[in-house]
Order: sequence, then C-alpha cells, then structure tokens
Amino acid sequence: MSGRQSFDSQTTRHRHSLSFASTDHTEMNKPDFKQLDLLASPVSPLLPTRLSANNNGSTSALTTTSGNSSTSSAGSVSSKNSTHFSGEFSDKTTSIPGSVSTNRNLRPGHRRSVSAGPPLIYSGNYGHGSIIRGGGGAKLGTTADPEEMKKAGNEMYKRGNFLEALALYDKAISISPENAAYRSNRSAALAAVGRLGEAVKECEEAVRLDPGYGRAHQRLSSLYLRLGFPDNVRRHLCFPGQQSDPAELLKLQLLENHINRCADARKIGDWKTVIREIDAAIAVGADSCPQLIACKAEAFLKLHQIDDSDSCLSNISNLEKYTPSSQIRYFGFVAEAYALFVQAQVEMALGRFENAVSAAEKARRIDYNNVEIAVVLNNVKMVARARSQGNDFFNAGRYAEACSAYGEGLKYDSSNSVLYCNRAVCWSKLGLWEKSVEDCNQALRIQPNYLKALLRRAASNAKLGRWPDAVRDYELLRKELPGDNEVAESLHNAQVALKKSRGMDVLNMKISGEVEEISSLERFKTAISTPGVSVVHFKVATNEQCEEISPFVNLLCVRYPSIRFYKVDVEESIAVGKAESIRMVPTFKIYKNGNKVKEMISPTHQFLEDSLRNYIL
Repeated sequence: MSGRQSFDSQTTRHRHSLSFASTDHTEMNKPDFKQLDLLASPVSPLLPTRLSANNNGSTSALTTTSGNSSTSSAGSVSSKNSTHFSGEFSDKTTSIPGSVSTNRNLRPGHRRSVSAGPPLIYSGNYGHGSIIRGGGGAKLGTTADPEEMKKAGNEMYKRGNFLEALALYDKAISISPENAAYRSNRSAALAAVGRLGEAVKECEEAVRLDPGYGRAHQRLSSLYLRLGFPDNVRRHLCFPGQQSDPAELLKLQLLENHINRCADARKIGDWKTVIREIDAAIAVGADSCPQLIACKAEAFLKLHQIDDSDSCLSNISNLEKYTPSSQIRYFGFVAEAYALFVQAQVEMALGRFENAVSAAEKARRIDYNNVEIAVVLNNVKMVARARSQGNDFFNAGRYAEACSAYGEGLKYDSSNSVLYCNRAVCWSKLGLWEKSVEDCNQALRIQPNYLKALLRRAASNAKLGRWPDAVRDYELLRKELPGDNEVAESLHNAQVALKKSRGMDVLNMKISGEVEEISSLERFKTAISTPGVSVVHFKVATNEQCEEISPFVNLLCVRYPSIRFYKVDVEESIAVGKAESIRMVPTFKIYKNGNKVKEMISPTHQFLEDSLRNYIL
C-alpha cells in the first residue's frame, strides 16, 4: 500500500470514529444532525473536505454536498449576503478533489465555515453574537447544540422569564465555555435579576474571550454606570474601534458632574447639597452604587436624621455584594472601605457598638493609610469601652462612676445619643433630675424619635413637678406605644396632677390604676351615679373564675384610665348583691351616667374589653 493510501485510510477511520453519518440522505438533513467534519483552521488557505460513506462502508471519492442543516454562532443577526460569523456553518460546503483533510480537535462553539472572503477572525464581526436563523429548528432537549440553548434563552429573556433564560445560558456555556456571546447574554440575564456583581464578572469574561466584542463593552459600560464607577464606564464606552452612543456619553458626563459636586459639598460639610447631588446621580442611572448610598447615610447622620441614615444602610445590605478594584476610589477612600467607614459611624450612633468596631476594623484593613478611617476606628473603640465600663458601674449600683464613664465616651463622640440617655438614667438614680432632663434634651436633639430618652425626660419632669412638660411627653409616648400600660397610667397620673395644680376638681379621677373596692350599698349608689362610664365586678374571693379574671380587670383599669372600675365581694357586701340581684359570679355591669347599660356573666377577656370600648367611643 502506498503512503498516500495509508494516510487516506487512517483519515477515513478517524472520521468514522467521530461521525454518525447515515447512508440515508434524509438523516443528513435533520435539524439536530451535527456536522462533525474536521474543518480547516480559520486562518488556513485549505478548504474543508467532506466524505460520504457508500453502502458497503468504504470511503468514496471526495464529493460536493449541500444541505440545509446548520448551526449559528453566538448570535449575530445574518442576512443572506452577510459575512458568516463564529460557529456558523455555510449553507454549501464545496470539497476540492484530491485535497487532504486535517485532524484538528474542535472545541464546541469555535467551529467555523469557509467563505470566499478573508478569514473571519479578521472580519470585525467575530463572535458578535445576535441570532442567526438557520434551517429547520430542533426541539429543545433533543440536542446538545449550545445554539439551540442560546436561542431558547433569548426567547425566555424577551418574555421576561429571566431565571429560565439564565438556566438556558448556563447550559449553553457548559457546552461551549469559551463562547463570548453566551457569556454576554448570561450577563444580561444576571443584571435583569439584580445580580450586578456576577453580571460584571460574566461580561468581563466575554471581553477577555473576545476583546473586540462591542456589545459586551456596551453592556459593561451600562453595568458600571449603575454601580457608579464613571472611569470604568468611560473605558468601555469609548474603547478603540467603537463609536460611542451620544445618549450614554451624556449620562456619563452627568454622573461625573454630580459625583464631583457631591465630593466638593462633602469637604465643606454642606450635607443638604450632598443629598441633592446623590439623588441626581441615582436618577441618571447609578441606582446600585453602595458608595453613593453610604454617602447619603453619612449626610443624614450629620444632619441628625439617624433613622434615615439607618434606612440607607439597610438599602446597601440589600444590594448584591460587588467588590471593586482597590484602584477605584471614592471621596479619597478605597471604594469598598468608604461604605464600611460610614457604617461604623451609623452603628455607633445607634448604640450598636460591637458592630461599629467590626466595620471600622474592616475598613482599616482595606484602606490602611486613610487618616479618617484611623480616627473613626480609635473613636469607636474608645466609645465602646466607655459604654461597657459605664454599664458595669451602673449594674453594680455605682451611679456616680457610671456617669463619669459615659462622660468619658462623650469626649470621643459628642453626638452619641445613647451615651447621653444612659447618663440621664444615672442622674435620675442620684436624684439629680435637672441634669437628667438636660441629658435627655441632648439625646433628643440628636435623635428626635429616641423613645427611651423621651420616657426618661417625662419621668424626670414629673419628679420636678413640671406637669405640663410631663403630660406633653407622655402623650407623645402614648401615641408611639399605645399598648404600654405603664405609659397609660403615668399619663393619667400626670393629667390628674396637672389639673390639681391648676385648682381643678379631681374628686372623681383615679390617680392610680387600682380597682376600687366597694363594701357598702350607699358607696355603691354614689359610685355608679357619677357622670361617665363605670364598671363593677361582682365577685366571690374563693371563686376560681373570679380569681382568674381579676388580673385582667386590673389591666383594663390601667389601659382605660377614663373609665372607673369597682369591685364588690357579694359574700361580704350582701346588701349590694341583693340590690343588684347577683346570682352568679363573676358578673360585670356597665353603668353610664348612672344608668345600667350592659350586664355580662363570666365573659371572656376579649368580649369584656370589646364591650368597654363600645361605651367610650
């Protein structure tokens, strides 16, 4: 056998080991039929050859074949006269008699057809992936063709089924991991479900695989715009060989202007301007930038709007974590460290001292040379230590020393409402009510909705006999804590004391939340004839049901201070029991302006309270 024949024989056997070719011509035209020919190199002048098998299994001479089975690339739209793209088969493959086939190992997604023009790798359209509509369509699931997975993914994406699209792009990538367009499409799906960090990484991989892939550069510029990194936006929007979109350039310029004005305002402490510029930057498109949201949190903190500041931090935690390059800086900080720097300050303001120390330490590790971070780290450590020492002294009953410890912490953070409130409690324990009120005022100036400080101030004002101030504070607390019985009782007592201080009649107003016991018929008649609503609990001391419901009656007495509550033991006050015809206990009667309006025997807690509400509305 000649050398040429031996070479052809080996080549033929190798082709048969890779091909599932059938002698039936219709099998060749099925949509899911895969052309497993050994194609020539994309830069080789040799054209690919194709062999057909005859009925007896021998290799026939090289022939010209045509068919409509084709696969498309990672997706650029192709017209009839357009250049073929990466991974696309030409409709007609012409063999050259006598040419020698090659034994290259092909990777999925990197197959190439031959066209009459120059090699496609130099065409400028390589891998730019829109959809090429080929011949017959294979049903999804009957083929391992990544193009079919990608097409199905595109369809899901168009319908808004982003998770389904993502799963299909994943399958395409598992078959053809180095296809740039599959990566880019996956990036789009990730961005659509809010996973921007992953979307950036996937799109960066697409650009790595195909540095000239314009669509991936455009997608990256949009992602970086949302993340608030204008330098990265410019790099991908204006990369060589691509004409920049004027609308996107305008967004970039506006973003840069707003960030620069924000930075200038931050330097001079113009926090309202900072908030305005950040809102404008977000409106331009930087809606997922942790650094801008952190800056807004910092501005709210400086304006003593701590609840708004905390809300901004919560918004940052809801964003998918994306770690930018250490080269990217925001307001003079390494970008990742800045958000932690702000978090440490907000956590400290809210009294979450351990969290504050942890955030500051992380920021310090990321941006070790930053002076502002070093100062904040030292402050949060000193404040946390002072708070801990103060708490220890307070728990030991050493209130004067606790005051000193909290005061030491305030030297490092003069705007810490928690330390002011803690010290106010210590002053009240020492009987220094005026100092307690002063510290509560400081805490409430910093954090107006600080309920603990408001409660402490109300109690201290009551001790000082400042009843108008005490009533005002307790009324605010009553609105914020409608179910708090202690607040309800304190408010009622303060109202009684206020009226008494003004010389008003308080004879029929209870000062405490206790149920009054009646033992005589005369007192009973006086009680129920008083204007307003009265409730009488007829009971027997030894009755289990009466004992079970009595604590709830005491609770109602506190909860509804405008209602008068009485109790009568019918075994001890027989005359009252007979006058009211009490035969079973517990019995409740409601009187309004001297008239009985309702009677209940062994009511449930809920029914009793609902009945009371009906007569006070």
